[in-house]
Amino acid sequence: MTTVRTPPRPKVASSSQYLRHTKIPTLMFHNASEVDKHVALVVESLIRENNSAGVPTVLGLPTGSTPIGVYRELIRLHREEGLDLSQVITFNLDEYFPMSPTSIHSYNRWMRANFFDHVNIPEENINIPKGDIPAEEVDAFCEEYEHAIERAGGIQLQLLGIGRTGHIGFNEPGSARTSPTRLVTLDPQTRSDAASSFFGEENVPLQAITMGVETILSARKIIIIALGEHKAPTVRRAVEGEVTEEVTASFLQKHPHAVFVVDEAAAGQLTAVKTPWLVGRVNWTPQLEKRAVIWLSQQLSKPLSKLCRVDFMEHHLHELIREKGPIGAVRQRVFDCLLNGISTKPAGEACQTVIVFSPHPDDDVISMGGTLITLAEQGHDVHIAYQTSGNIAVHDHDALRHISFVGKLQAIFGLETDQTRNLDQRMREAIAGKQPGEPDSIDVQKVKGLIRQTEATTAAAKAGVPVEKLHFLNLPFYQTGKVEKAPITAADVEIIVNLLRQLQPAQIYVAGDLSDPHGTHRMCARAVIQALDVVAAEGLRPETWLYRGAWQEYEPHEIERAVPLSPELVERKKQAIFRHESQKDAPLFPGSDSREFWVRAEERTKRTAAVYNQMGLPEFYALEAFVRYSGQL
Repeated sequence: MTTVRTPPRPKVASSSQYLRHTKIPTLMFHNASEVDKHVALVVESLIRENNSAGVPTVLGLPTGSTPIGVYRELIRLHREEGLDLSQVITFNLDEYFPMSPTSIHSYNRWMRANFFDHVNIPEENINIPKGDIPAEEVDAFCEEYEHAIERAGGIQLQLLGIGRTGHIGFNEPGSARTSPTRLVTLDPQTRSDAASSFFGEENVPLQAITMGVETILSARKIIIIALGEHKAPTVRRAVEGEVTEEVTASFLQKHPHAVFVVDEAAAGQLTAVKTPWLVGRVNWTPQLEKRAVIWLSQQLSKPLSKLCRVDFMEHHLHELIREKGPIGAVRQRVFDCLLNGISTKPAGEACQTVIVFSPHPDDDVISMGGTLITLAEQGHDVHIAYQTSGNIAVHDHDALRHISFVGKLQAIFGLETDQTRNLDQRMREAIAGKQPGEPDSIDVQKVKGLIRQTEATTAAAKAGVPVEKLHFLNLPFYQTGKVEKAPITAADVEIIVNLLRQLQPAQIYVAGDLSDPHGTHRMCARAVIQALDVVAAEGLRPETWLYRGAWQEYEPHEIERAVPLSPELVERKKQAIFRHESQKDAPLFPGSDSREFWVRAEERTKRTAAVYNQMGLPEFYALEAFVRYSGQL
């Protein structure tokens, strides 16, 4: 007789925290991986409980980068721990319109590739809005979709992501609380955010079919997931702001069993995280003391040394003075911490081997180019490890230009052959016949990768790092040809382990960016951290510093090392960035910031210097900021 295991109710991990001062229960975990495991555990528990009782489990499911980790964990539970999904009924939130279910952009295809094809949910139990029906049939389809949910007994657990406009599903700003499943016009911000997946905003559909707000709120329980710093402002509006049609996620405040599950990055602007002393007693650690005093200085636009007792008392910081005072000691500790972090010799006096890990072929010079130049000029043995080829970020017209150049070069020098002519024609036809967002042919991927590699080589030379100290790792997880990447595996980690073993670095730099809208930085960082765990067991423990990518800088209270940049150094860094010609003016993946990368890089470092100056620290032209890796990312 088979015994069905019914696990206890999910327990909140010790690393999680229910936040105060929110209008929706908000559970914060340290990182995305912990969020994924928790949400998957809740889903697993519901399924096993219903299976034991012999009743179906009805789930509402989202798509996109936010829930993919949850789906991967559920797949693992199905394969390794016997989670049976044969009694699960699913209803997906939305689908673009018009959209063929076989299109690479279809949510139907996405769900099958990332979840349904790997578990045992019966085909007849899968419900996804149809994007390929005639326009005149859409209203009837939406009405029937609502009836299908009712016939299934209603959605027991609805999973949601949240868009940067605050939308749930495709319920854009202005959607009514009583809105049903329907055809909607997409907000310009939503289309802009989707542009990278479609390789251009002009390719993003104007409309979509979505479950309505009322449909979503009819679910018995709702879990809404938010990951990354770029979601932090929206999370704050949804869980601390007023209920409004302008942020449809705010309607969840009225649901009796809704919960936000977020990582620390997405929670970063919530009151209980950003300024916890405003919502209750806190444990005044040195890090929190630093954060509070810097916050007070910025609130009042006063240097640290000029903050007085009244300032602390009027801004809810009297307990800090009572527990850690006197005021002079508090001010001095924070000032000294920031001052001691300013480093003109980031790798010390003696020559050291240093590795700069760059997720894409331009992150090194964009994000820490000034420090990279400084390290090389000070005589250190500097190596750059480019973790991915970055080939998907090259425009087709750039690839065609290089293909034409090579063809003409061969013709001029009499090197053209039938084989090279055939290759040229094959690549041209592949580019011409490709639909927006479809992967390039292997030949074209190689050409685009070579473009990025040659640009990286010339940029590194401008920064003082010769070609023999460049390592193009081409990690396997990136080699899908698509925006969406494969998971990090042992193969990725082993490549980095071998490099660390070979070079035996004393210091390394890693992109510790949580704002990366496409996830490549997070995945590259995870691969390096896993590799560090391997070599640590062998006695190799390099000093590890994290830097931010092009999307955001560290907050002043987070900064543990600030490297000064002179005007001449900033100009040289800019010239190195210019070597990445394929990414200049109109890169394929600029993120939410439309400024060119060199502009972002220069303005960011100048802004950090201005913040230090305002706090009464030494004045510099620009500063690049770093955080020491503490064992968590």
